[in-house]
Amino acid sequence: MSTSVRSLRRCCHHSALLLLPGRRWSSSSVSPPPLHRRLLLFLAQRYYDVEMLLNWQLQRKRTKIQKKNAYYAYTEHFYGRKIAAAYYVLNMRGGFRFVGQTEWFSSDQRGKFSWDFLNHKDALLEEVNLNYTLINHRGLSNLEGQTCVKTLSLRGCPEVNDWFLAGLHIFRDSLEELDISHCPLITIGGLPALRNLKRLRRLDVSSLPRVANPGLVFILLEEMLPQCHITVAGYDLSLRQGRVNQGPQESERQKGNLRKWRTSG
Repeated sequence: MSTSVRSLRRCCHHSALLLLPGRRWSSSSVSPPPLHRRLLLFLAQRYYDVEMLLNWQLQRKRTKIQKKNAYYAYTEHFYGRKIAAAYYVLNMRGGFRFVGQTEWFSSDQRGKFSWDFLNHKDALLEEVNLNYTLINHRGLSNLEGQTCVKTLSLRGCPEVNDWFLAGLHIFRDSLEELDISHCPLITIGGLPALRNLKRLRRLDVSSLPRVANPGLVFILLEEMLPQCHITVAGYDLSLRQGRVNQGPQESERQKGNLRKWRTSG
């Protein structure tokens, strides 16, 4: 039992005695406890119920996410891996465009979509938009084998983390544009994995809340991906100005971090 709960129950002990069932209050008896003490007693009695409910809700949410990102083996068996990948994207309420096609297939806000994509059994995905979806590293297995994906947008995905970035190596020979902006779980430790994307030309790493030093990140990414145009916005500090106005000690520290990045991965 936590310290806060023990304190709460000690505080409510006297109120519990006063609120025994059937107790009657008279002018000669002890006055009823004040409202705030009765409220504390109620909270103490219901603490574990609330805790259990919150844990159940959290577990249910995690199970739902894992289920949505399960491997679509059944669809692959009957329709092939290419259709299974397209179906996965639509089920995640994302969108895509096939190679050589101008039409986009996507889900609406209610998760509804057209089944016309089944007419393209031999087509590969070229552009994939999974912004603000619940895709995670497990779901990447459904996109494996899509060797023509050039554009992948993951803006604001709450489950995209460092482990997910490591899994992007499946697009190492095709991916040219990547948007991982506004992803709350990405840290500076996961960004070195992007060096595996040999053809990457555009990268958006704006507004990553767990990146503490965006100026350093910009330097490291420029060094790691010299042919890539990097977009870094949504931070308080000017990145390029930070590059110029750093002191000798800060410069040496950044160089040390840069060497770690070069040897990592």
